[in-house]
Amino acid sequence: MDKGKVFEREINYIQTPSYREDLRKLIEGLPDYFFELEASSTGKYHPRYALGKGGLVRHTKAAVRFGYELLSDPIIGDKYTVREKDLMLMSLVIHDGLKYGNPKEQYTRADHPLLAAEYVRSKKEELSLSEKDIEDMCCVIASHMGPWNTHPYTKEEILPKPKTKYENFVHMCDYLASRKVFQLEFDDYNDIIG
Repeated sequence: MDKGKVFEREINYIQTPSYREDLRKLIEGLPDYFFELEASSTGKYHPRYALGKGGLVRHTKAAVRFGYELLSDPIIGDKYTVREKDLMLMSLVIHDGLKYGNPKEQYTRADHPLLAAEYVRSKKEELSLSEKDIEDMCCVIASHMGPWNTHPYTKEEILPKPKTKYENFVHMCDYLASRKVFQLEFDDYNDIIG
């Protein structure tokens, strides 16, 4: 499977050519299950389009699309540089890349944002991203769960909460993509229609 091709539209949202190549490399390294499984192992926390085979990809595409559309509005988007927009959109593509762990486990890992951030750090030698770019991506990925940052059984805080405008933006896009009130339509190629 050409994993990069699955996210061709989202890769093309990235304005900086070297970042596009870096995103392609990050996508290619994601586990195969990311392209096959649903966004929610229980089905309780995501809309219908994010359930079933390929649901995690559809959830990710929805989060990226929300981000892209919001950043295209000058009232919102003009508050960010091209670099910041690119890094936030790249982070949204990767944010749930290790949702079920690595290797794959049966259920969603509560610490999956930390796993995804560590994955980005582990690829640093293969990427053209600066150390600051990588750390900026890792911070927004690690905090994307927002207030749902505790271990499900111990209730201990295991994830950081969003603090910066970048972390809040990425959390907002992920949150919108997980709301059942928004029902997006997808074509056969997992691209959002419209």
